[in-house]
Amino acid sequence: MSDLLSGLRPTVVQVLAAFDVGVLGYFLLINTSYLVLVVLASLEFARQLRRVPFAGYDEAHASPLTLPVSLVVPAYNEQVGIVESVRSLLALRYPELEVVVVDDGSTDDTFAVLDAAFDLRRVPREIPQEIATSGRVVDVHMASSAPLVVVRKTNSGRSDSLNVGTNAARYPLVCFVDADSLLDTDALLLVSKPFADDPQRVVATGGVVRAVNDCLVAAGRVVDVRMPRRWLPRIQAVEYLRAFLMGRTGWSRLGALAIISGAFGMFRRDVVVAVGGLDPTNVGEDFDLVTRIHKHMRRTRRAYRVVFVPEPVVWTEVPSTLQVLARQRRRWHRGLAQTLWRHRGMIGNPRYGRIGLVTLPYYVVFELLAPVIELVGLVAMLLGLAVGAVNVPFALLFSAVAFGYAFLLTIASAALEEFSFHRYRRWSDLVLTAASALVENVGYRQLTAVWRLQGLWSALRRSTVEWGVMTRVGFATAPTAPTAPTAPTALTAPSDPAPSREST
Repeated sequence: MSDLLSGLRPTVVQVLAAFDVGVLGYFLLINTSYLVLVVLASLEFARQLRRVPFAGYDEAHASPLTLPVSLVVPAYNEQVGIVESVRSLLALRYPELEVVVVDDGSTDDTFAVLDAAFDLRRVPREIPQEIATSGRVVDVHMASSAPLVVVRKTNSGRSDSLNVGTNAARYPLVCFVDADSLLDTDALLLVSKPFADDPQRVVATGGVVRAVNDCLVAAGRVVDVRMPRRWLPRIQAVEYLRAFLMGRTGWSRLGALAIISGAFGMFRRDVVVAVGGLDPTNVGEDFDLVTRIHKHMRRTRRAYRVVFVPEPVVWTEVPSTLQVLARQRRRWHRGLAQTLWRHRGMIGNPRYGRIGLVTLPYYVVFELLAPVIELVGLVAMLLGLAVGAVNVPFALLFSAVAFGYAFLLTIASAALEEFSFHRYRRWSDLVLTAASALVENVGYRQLTAVWRLQGLWSALRRSTVEWGVMTRVGFATAPTAPTAPTAPTALTAPSDPAPSREST
C-alpha cells in the first residue's frame, strides 16, 4: 500500500501544481476583466463630466414634456424608516410624480405610521390586472395633500407587490424603490434623463446604490455622508462602491448591462407589462426582469437600450449582522443561478447580441462559479503546500496577486468616486475606505464565498428559499436640516475647487 502511495505521489504533485497554476490564471483573468471595467467606467465618467454644463436638468424639471413617473415602493414591516423614505420621494425635484406604496400584509405598524404622517383616506379604486398577481388587494388609500397612494394587500412577496404597484401606477415610467431607501434630490431627474434623450430606444435605467448606515439624515435627505462605524457595514459600503461605480458603469458603457438593482431602477411601464412583470418564483427578480426585457426586445427586433447612470444615488441600509448578511448573499447567489439556468438558451447565442455572447457567459464563469473556484483553489493551495506540490514563494505570489489586485481595483473605484462626486468630506472616511479594502480580503471574502456556495447548492437542490428578516436599525436623523447640503447631488466638473476636508 505504501509503495502504491509513493508511486502516486509524483502524479498528485503534478496535478496539484497544474491546478494551482490554473487557479492563479483564473484570478488574474477575472481581476483583469475588472480592470477593463474600471477603464470603461473612467471613460464614462469623463463623458458625464463633459455633459454636466449642458445636461439641462433645470429645463427638464420645468418642462411639461418630461415624462411623469410612478415610484413603486414595496413595504413589508418597514415601520422604522418608511415615513422618512416616503418623504424623501415626495420631496424629489421632478415636475410630475406619484408615490405608490404597496403594503405587503405587514404585521407591524407600517400602515399606521403612514396614516399618521400623511392623513390617508380610503378610496373606492379598482386596480387593473394588466400583470397577473397572486396577492389580494385589500383596500386603496390616498393622501389628502400629497401624490401618495397606499395599496394594502395580502402577503405575497416583494416581486408580486411590485407587480401590484405597476398595475396601480398611472404614469408611463415606473421606478422601483425599496422602502428602506432614500434618494438624492435630483436622483429622479438624472435617472430619467436617458428616456428624454433617447425616448424611442431607452427602456430601462438604473442608478448607484450606496450604504446609508450611520449617515446623517434630515427631512428625508442624506445631509452628511459618513463611513459606517462598524466594520461589517463599512466593507459592504466599499463593495457597493466597487460594484456600481466600476461594474455596472463599465457594462453600460459596453452596451451589455444585464442587472439593474431592485433598490433603484426605472422602466417603461409598457415594457414591464409586455414581459409579464417580475417573476415571483425567481429569487433574483431584478436580474431576471432585465434579462427578460433583453430577450423580448431582441426577439421582437426592436432597437433598445438599457442604461446605467452613475450619477443618481439611492441610499439603503445594509445588513449589520453576519446572520442577516449570510441570508442575503445566499439568496443573491441562488437568484443568480436560477436566472442563468432559466435563460440558459441565451448563453452563447448570437441572436441575443452582447448579452448572449459576452454578459451571460461572463456571469457563468466569473460570478456563478467564482466561489467554487475560490474555495477549491484555497483548499488545493493548502494541500499542495502540504505535499510539496507548491513552494512558499508561489503561495506568496498567489496571495499577493489575489489580494493586491483586488485592493488596487477597490482603490481605483474609490478614486473614481472621489474625483467625480466627492461624497466623503473627511480624511478619516477615505482612510477607512482604504482600510476596509484591505480587511475585506481577510476573512470577509472567504465567508461570502462560503455563503455564495451555499446559495448555489440550495439552487441545485431546489430547496425552500430562506428569506429571513432584515432587521432595520433606522436612520441617524438630525433635528433640523442644514441650510446647504453637505453631499452634492450631481457631478462636479474637475475645474471646480475641491472643498477642504474636516480633520475628524
